[in-house]
Amino acid sequence: MEKIKKTARWMERAMNLLFLVCGLLTILFVVLITIFLLISGIPAIRDIGLGDFLFGKVWASTSAKPSYGILPFILTSVYGTLGAILIGVPIGLLCAIFLAKMSPKKVSSAVRNVVDLLAGIPSVVYGLVGMIIIVPCVREIFHLPDGANLFSAILVLAVMILPSVISVSETAIGAVPKEYEEASLALGATKTETVFKVVVPAAKSGIVTAVVLGIGRAVGEAMAVMMVAGNVANMPKLFGSVRFLTTAVASEMSYSSGLQRQALFSIALVLFLFIMAINLILNVVIKKRFEVPLLHENTMPSGTKANLSRTQKQRS
Repeated sequence: MEKIKKTARWMERAMNLLFLVCGLLTILFVVLITIFLLISGIPAIRDIGLGDFLFGKVWASTSAKPSYGILPFILTSVYGTLGAILIGVPIGLLCAIFLAKMSPKKVSSAVRNVVDLLAGIPSVVYGLVGMIIIVPCVREIFHLPDGANLFSAILVLAVMILPSVISVSETAIGAVPKEYEEASLALGATKTETVFKVVVPAAKSGIVTAVVLGIGRAVGEAMAVMMVAGNVANMPKLFGSVRFLTTAVASEMSYSSGLQRQALFSIALVLFLFIMAINLILNVVIKKRFEVPLLHENTMPSGTKANLSRTQKQRS
């Protein structure tokens, strides 16, 4: 018996050590990536000048007099991400509500399988479909000389963020206690009113997390947008060919050298810091505004609280 206890304690310590090592490795990877980008990216920023690099409007890395301004890339990434969020989040949220609260089991199962399939499709396939279908459609509908532009990239990114938004939002909505919904229905609210005025506000923290994941996916995408955005270093226009931060690195790294190569590492550093800043800001917002339960019993109307109490008694 004593041997079994000693073995169990040893196994417990070994597993705790393994978990600690895995956690430390994760931190180590982030630290190493940060150090590598700082070492590789800072020299170019020092040579070019921080102001000229961040706010310069011309990128001409291969010309006789090279220029390394990345403001067009920064603005394009911001506009593209915002556009994808504005289109993808409402669609994803409504789909999540449908799956969690309104669809029959067979239908929800089929839709979930499709969403899982969307999540597993490689980026290059999204880009190929966008290049063959979306780009020609945009060109014909808006009578443009070329359909490879920012608008096409926004549409592709909006589709690409759907799986993350749908999955996380559905999980958050499904985690809301059923007592909230039952109490609202008992007070005479319709199913739709209950979902949008009770369930969705209570799941707001998870929904915001879904938006954060969608932003991360949109900002970090390279291959798909390179195939549908035109990949030209212009100041962003909705129907103009553009280049994102990610595509700037991907399109020139293979043949770059000298200061041009260092500038690409500097772009990667800016992108890394940009994504990190977005995550930190949104995490602070989530903690301050959405972590406290929105429908705590002390803040409920008396009628809702009474119905909730009766529902809980019936369940017990």
